[in-house]
Amino acid sequence: MKKLLIILAMLLVPANLLHGEQNYLEVTAPGNRLLQLAIASPVSLGGAPNASYAQEIVDVLRFDMTLAGPFSVTAAPLSEAKSGIRPGEFDFAPWKLAGTDLLVKTGYSQNGTTLTLECRLYDPARQQEVTAKRYTGSAKELRRMVHAFSDEIMRATTGEKGPFTGKIAFVSTRTGNKEIYLMDYDGYNVQAVTRNGSINLNPDFSPSGQEIIFTSYKKGNPDLYRRELFTGAEARTSASRGINITGAWAPDGNRIALAMSKDGNSQIYVISKEGKQLARLTHSSAIDVSPAWSPNGAQIAFVSDRYGRPQVFIMNADGSGVRRLTTSGAYNVSPRWSPKGDRIAYCRQMGNGFQIFIINPNGSGDTQITQEGSNEHPRWSPDGRYLTFSSRRGKREAVYVMRADGTGQTMVSRGKGNDSHPVWSPYWQ
Repeated sequence: MKKLLIILAMLLVPANLLHGEQNYLEVTAPGNRLLQLAIASPVSLGGAPNASYAQEIVDVLRFDMTLAGPFSVTAAPLSEAKSGIRPGEFDFAPWKLAGTDLLVKTGYSQNGTTLTLECRLYDPARQQEVTAKRYTGSAKELRRMVHAFSDEIMRATTGEKGPFTGKIAFVSTRTGNKEIYLMDYDGYNVQAVTRNGSINLNPDFSPSGQEIIFTSYKKGNPDLYRRELFTGAEARTSASRGINITGAWAPDGNRIALAMSKDGNSQIYVISKEGKQLARLTHSSAIDVSPAWSPNGAQIAFVSDRYGRPQVFIMNADGSGVRRLTTSGAYNVSPRWSPKGDRIAYCRQMGNGFQIFIINPNGSGDTQITQEGSNEHPRWSPDGRYLTFSSRRGKREAVYVMRADGTGQTMVSRGKGNDSHPVWSPYWQ
């Protein structure tokens, strides 16, 4: 994937916008109201205006910032449609009068096949620029450029980059088989990863975001494969007799935890990314599956039916210190640790379907965050502020995204067939 060239670095935030030693704006407003973020109409900075470029810029910014949470997103007044975007080229007064807290100004120009996008974030009340970026690439990369500035808006307002340039890997039956695909986090730019006409399940990104592992039945047995996303090179990493499923990359990028049944019932093992067995972690007479590493690599959450029904457990990375995490509900599965290590998302069977819960690693704060439909496979965004998951709400299963508190649930997959097993990529390196 071609990386965007960032020409203009983030400008320094004016001193009177800072709070203490933090180099970012505090995302609050009087009375805890949402910040009013306005998106001015994009303007041409050279050549004839292009309505499709302008509309795409606005659509992407609006989607990203609406999901972001702390903003109420508004459009530009008609009188601003042809104003400039740089300091001194437009009037702050109408934005201040409208109660705008943050203003996004964008402009674009095209030279042959090269498209340049310039983006600026302003504080109208102080009449000051907060941050600015310029990106270049092809017209096909416009959406990614805009997502990149959405990430910078989050950095400027919260101190932490947003996840909006990320990809989601998922399983889809759109061709009649369960194949793995990649798409932008908002559902655009879908690319096929596998085309083997078999059953492919449970993709997981490496910490670098450049590889995935997944289970495939393409040779008859459920084996674990590792695939480089940029070259397409693929290797069978675990092909032991029986199952080789629910693989999860360790934070160091060198090890993989997975469930294998080569010694009888399904147990948790750790292998190197090349497939060399390093250790067997669980030794129970139960079925143990779905390992999930803590972000520091010190612990692993997993699912076991050792007490009769599936529950989530936690153990040290060497298999010691096993303790039960979930104590409510009779069927709890699919744990995933948050990037900050402070929460674990998982699914609980309720009625005829599943709902997503969040729990602290010490077992406290067990909270249901979905109610509608049947919701499975929760996976965190790299900043820990959002989740992707699959949900059946009607006749088909689709991929959704939401904030980590369960608000803002939005369907992002658009293809035919059923889409499931989503996983959000780490920050691209």
